[in-house]
Amino acid sequence: MVDVDSFIQEATEEIREAVGDANAIIALSGGVDSSVAAALAYEAIGEQLTPVYVDTGLMRKGETEQIRETFAFMESLEVVEAQERFLDALSGVTDPEEKRHAIGEQFIREFEREAKETDAKYLVQGTIYPDRIESEGNIKSHHNVGGLPDVVDFDGIVEPVRDLYKDEVRAVARELGLEAVISERMPFPGPGLAVRIIGEVTEEKLRVARDSNHIVEEEVEEHDPWQAFAAVIGKATGVKGDNRVHGWVVSVRSVESRDGMTARAQNLPWETLQRIQSRITGKNDDVARVVYDVTHKPPATIEYE
Repeated sequence: MVDVDSFIQEATEEIREAVGDANAIIALSGGVDSSVAAALAYEAIGEQLTPVYVDTGLMRKGETEQIRETFAFMESLEVVEAQERFLDALSGVTDPEEKRHAIGEQFIREFEREAKETDAKYLVQGTIYPDRIESEGNIKSHHNVGGLPDVVDFDGIVEPVRDLYKDEVRAVARELGLEAVISERMPFPGPGLAVRIIGEVTEEKLRVARDSNHIVEEEVEEHDPWQAFAAVIGKATGVKGDNRVHGWVVSVRSVESRDGMTARAQNLPWETLQRIQSRITGKNDDVARVVYDVTHKPPATIEYE
């Protein structure tokens, strides 16, 4: 486990030295990784930093509102409404790696646009060690590592938590005094709900994925999973009332892990699973069935794409 006090001191010094007298923007998503990176950068360079939250349209339910509230103390916070641009970039894309690269490139273009407005020369982001391992090992490209385009219009990218595992990032978050809603929050993928949708990302699938994820997070909270979510994985036949429907299949996943490098499917109570399926199918008329994923990592990854 990292020495938290020493790490905070070294990380802030590293950011201050890397950025110098220039301005920087921080890619803020609301997850613990980017929040810790933002807090470290804010401590290091203060008014030289502009936190930028990009609403991709791929976020969890209520995410943007929570970001505005949690980071209100950062007066320079910019919220970018980019839902249409991300959906356009994903239109017709079905391959998982192509999705991640499309999202990674669109993120960079959004940050480049914001950087020009603030004359920022550096981009700070919350890449952590497992992101680097999975991207470099060709397991999957992360939007902030292997998903980045070849040409990036910044003098440098600063990654203060790049050598930490998730549990170490949480320890730093607690020491920095970040609220529990951030420090203890379940991981959420940078590409958002796009990697919880098999095939092309559409507004209909996003609606189902967003509603279903919200239900799963509420229902499994008492069982303290490392990560839990719902994914839209295809279509199947079902019955709603007296009518046959060909509706969406939602897969529920809940895992236990220390750092996300390996994970075990959680043994959730049958009653919890039944409440989840009842709420998801009741909320969404176009969901035909709900299944539970019992696969560990390996052989599966935690996310679906």
